[in-house]
Amino acid sequence: MNDKLPDHRRLGRELGLFDTDPLMGAGLPYWLPDGAVVRHTLEEYVRDAERRAGYRHVYSPALGKRELYEISGHWDHYRDDMYPPMRLGAEEVVLRPSLCPHHALIYRSRSRSYRELPLRIAELGAMHRAELSGVLGGLTRVRAIHLNDAHIFCTLDQAVAEARAALELIARAYADLGIQAVRHRLSLPGAGGKYVAAPELWRRATGLLREVLAEAGVAYEEAEGEAAFYGPKIDVQIADPAGRESTLSTVQIDFHQPARFDLRYTGADGAGHRPVMVHRSVIGSVERAVAHLVETHGGAFPAWLAPVQLAVLPVAEEQVEPAAALVRQALALGLRAELAGPGEGTLGARIRAARLVPYQAVIGAREADAGLAAVRLRDGRRPGPLPAAELLRRVAERVAGRGTGLWD
Repeated sequence: MNDKLPDHRRLGRELGLFDTDPLMGAGLPYWLPDGAVVRHTLEEYVRDAERRAGYRHVYSPALGKRELYEISGHWDHYRDDMYPPMRLGAEEVVLRPSLCPHHALIYRSRSRSYRELPLRIAELGAMHRAELSGVLGGLTRVRAIHLNDAHIFCTLDQAVAEARAALELIARAYADLGIQAVRHRLSLPGAGGKYVAAPELWRRATGLLREVLAEAGVAYEEAEGEAAFYGPKIDVQIADPAGRESTLSTVQIDFHQPARFDLRYTGADGAGHRPVMVHRSVIGSVERAVAHLVETHGGAFPAWLAPVQLAVLPVAEEQVEPAAALVRQALALGLRAELAGPGEGTLGARIRAARLVPYQAVIGAREADAGLAAVRLRDGRRPGPLPAAELLRRVAERVAGRGTGLWD
């Protein structure tokens, strides 16, 4: 490990975000309170973005019968990455490696009409993959994954627009999170038996994804051998500080699983038709997304994502009560605020300890008498003493607006 480069494994522990324990097992990190705040905020952000984009959220179990994954094709094409079946009486159940078979069952749970389409089903759900210990690392390669996943069931004529809208949703999320895609990749099948044998379906899906990329005006590279076993995909690639690439977000067009599960909708002509299934993930797995955010920002998260958004620092004991009142007001507005009192060290030491907090409010005798707070921003700017209500209004507006800026 190069200590000169940000590494989420080291920073995550130093910042108290996550850790591991041998008794839990390799590739199974647990989240500490500050890390849980980042994770929860990220999850709520993406759920809200999806809701605004017309998605409906569901929950589905992390277990399924082996037969489910035989139908989906995972058992034939992905078995080496799955945990072995567990016998329960006469049945065998498996920890799911993917959410898409469950969403296919939710779609077919009742009859569907063309008027319902596109039907956008989203879930932030757990899945499990039997990663070998040699490839595990921090939050980027884990055995229990929480994936921001969604499946859009639509007509063939709607597929390109839905996939393009998914790319736009990904781009907006990256802007709000302050991260950048290094490139887009059209991932295609390679040689061997890893992929389902359906040349015509592959050709149609690949053609549609090329159309999506062309309409979106996105430059891309093609990569053989990187497709999902059931279809091609657009991979949004990110890079860590050492330049190593990985996939964070994906958009896929799938004709395979709708056929395997015999999915149908009733068209305007009264006949049954097969929907297209668009898979997409805005932030990929929460684990990998947080790892990348830690390395990108070095722990100085965008204000809306920071574990503590406002640190209030009374200069002396006499200012503790007005400082505590400011914290209570901030909490009432939904901000994450903490008091760093004189008992925690000198004012300079407390300011340094809160260096990653986006906003600091210092309250001395003059500020307390006038109902003001001396504002310090994480980037070194000092907007000057402000009335407490004005400070909280500005911070709350900035947090609500998301993005990466700290001040107007």
